[in-house]
Amino acid sequence: MTKRKWAIAALTTALAVGLTACGGGTKPVSSGDTKPAASKYPEKPITVVAPSGAGGGWDKTARSFTKVLAEAKVVEQTMTVENKPGGGGAVFLAEYANQDKKNDYKLFVSSPPILINNLKKEGNSPFGYKDTTPLAQLTKDYGAIVVKADSKYKDLKSLIDDLKADPKKITVAGGSAPGSMDHLIAILPAFKAGVDPKAIKYVSYDGGGEAIAALLGGNAQVIGTDASSVGEYLKAGKVRVLAVTSAQRLGGDLKDIPTAKEQGIDAEFTIWRGVFGPKEMSADAKKYWDEKIKVLTEKEEWKKELKANGWESEYKDSEHFKLFLDNQEKTVKELLTALGMAK
Repeated sequence: MTKRKWAIAALTTALAVGLTACGGGTKPVSSGDTKPAASKYPEKPITVVAPSGAGGGWDKTARSFTKVLAEAKVVEQTMTVENKPGGGGAVFLAEYANQDKKNDYKLFVSSPPILINNLKKEGNSPFGYKDTTPLAQLTKDYGAIVVKADSKYKDLKSLIDDLKADPKKITVAGGSAPGSMDHLIAILPAFKAGVDPKAIKYVSYDGGGEAIAALLGGNAQVIGTDASSVGEYLKAGKVRVLAVTSAQRLGGDLKDIPTAKEQGIDAEFTIWRGVFGPKEMSADAKKYWDEKIKVLTEKEEWKKELKANGWESEYKDSEHFKLFLDNQEKTVKELLTALGMAK
């Protein structure tokens, strides 16, 4: 090769190398530039547990949740509901926290008992919401302080005044055990008004329906229950609702009922229902459910399901739901401590 030809060949090679370095050729991808593989979650069927028997609030919530996700094609994988009753959710949660803490394919629904059971002394559950990943709040309800329609109590103040004078003279009832949700709702306004909740005579019944029957039958003067359950009795003229534990007045049948706060007593309590995952849920699964549950709450099918069940919508994503639970835990602990029932 002549010197001239050699020089041309060398120059051509140098130009090719330079172009490759500037991106004109195929550049090997370093390990640091590799994009993470797209998530394949979910790759198999998903179970949603209702930690109760069939027909209750948790069961209905789980079945509505899975039904709409499937019908609206928000989730393509098969979803099934499993009932695991026992101890107001405590039996299931113990099993879940121990055996399913990394199981991205098993979710469950719950409500304030997940806080109460963990904080109370009797029948205590060693596990609570901090042993899970809160995914979303779906619905809201509130407590209601209810008397018979012909009761002498026309407002919350008159009831509180009598409780202050002699708490033992008034039988307060609810559809759950002492220290459980109805009990806490029933005594919350009195406690906030300065009445010692330990002095209030509380009688527990097996469910809100039995508590209302006791009220109507004259076996209790007042009950604490969930606001959504009293509308039909109010319309029928059988009961009077003295107060609800919401921040603002509710709509529908309860639109004319004042809040406790309106009547000078700062007694707010939300009865929520939400969805939870395992404590060590993968980042991919958590992100998936954050996105899918938000989509669910915007679907017309979900709004129809809420209306059919008489539920109020209240969506909180994972982050805000966790903050809300942190705050409600303080309220529950304060009440149980005042009752001498905190662990």
